[in-house]
This record gives sequence, C-alpha cells and structure tokens, in this order.
Amino acid sequence: MKVVIVFNHPYEGSYCNAVLESVIKGLQKAQHETDLIHLDKDNFNPVMTAADLKGFVERKPVDPKVMEYRQRLEQAEHLILIFPIWWELMPAMTKGFIDKVIFPGVAYDHPPKGVLFTPLFKKIRGVTMITTMNSAGIVYRLFFGNAIQRSVLRGTFWKTGYKNRKWINLTMVKMISEEKRKKRLQKLEQVFARLK
Repeated sequence: MKVVIVFNHPYEGSYCNAVLESVIKGLQKAQHETDLIHLDKDNFNPVMTAADLKGFVERKPVDPKVMEYRQRLEQAEHLILIFPIWWELMPAMTKGFIDKVIFPGVAYDHPPKGVLFTPLFKKIRGVTMITTMNSAGIVYRLFFGNAIQRSVLRGTFWKTGYKNRKWINLTMVKMISEEKRKKRLQKLEQVFARLK
C-alpha cells in the first residue's frame, strides 16, 4: 500500500519526530511504500493569499507546492497526518495544508446543488491523524470538546467524504516518564506494522 504522511513539527528533537520515526518503521515492516511530506522542511507557505482564494473560487490552485502535493496524494491509499496540538489546535502549517490542499477541485468536489461532497483522491481508503499534547486527554475532551477531532476528522475529512477516519492522541507528553514515552512509540510501530 502507498501511504502518504503529512508531517508538521519544526524541532527535530521533538516527540513528534520520534512518533514519525516509529510510524515509518512500522509501515516498513508491513512493506508499505511511504511518501513523506515534511511541511517544515518544504518551507510550505500556509497563508491563503488573494490569488489562492481566487483559485478556490475557480477550483484551480496556484501554489506550486499544492500542485506537487496533489500529484503525490493522488497516488495515496492511506493518509497519515502527524502534528502537535498547540493551544488546542494544529500549528499554522497543518492548518494551511488543510486550507490550501483540501481544496475544491483538488481533494473534493461538490455538486452545484446539495451539501454532499465527493472525494477526489480516489485511492485513499483511510485517514489517520496522530497528535501529541501536554494536556490530559480527559481535560481536552471535556473542557475543550476534542476540538482537533471535530475540526479535522469531522469538519474536514468527514465533510469531504473520506471514510475510515482514526485519531491517535498522545497526551501528557512532558509529564510522563521516558519509559512510558518509549512504550507508546513501540505500540505505534506495532499498530502501523499491522496496517492493511
């Protein structure tokens, strides 16, 4: 299976980077082909310009990186997004990726009448979002309403018609022991070694 990973974290010593390595190891064990879109190393510009918005209306992206990502995502059978949760939401580059790539005429289409969208990345069979955060999961769920799940998996990928959506949220990253961090990474590797 061809798996595209969209990754966003600027610091190489981050737990997110360790998560990325574990996911890739697991995918390699399962002999999946991986394609890494590293938004930070790509210097991806997350800002929607007037030209981008004109492209949105015309369903024609103008950012060369968006056109490149589109070609790569057209080959994907599974999409994985990995990023930290900062102030209850995603970093700017992840938000910009959603704004500029999950775009009409690129990732989805919709009929002139009606509200149902049709996914355009036809090979994608599943979307997995992996996040890291320092909050406790129960606090994020009860007090902040699982904001990232609602905005990304429901508000973006459910609305645009992508099925088999999953969220893996690694909580309290700074508070837990090094041993527990390592166990989480081992479990992630095992999860993606079983991806079908």
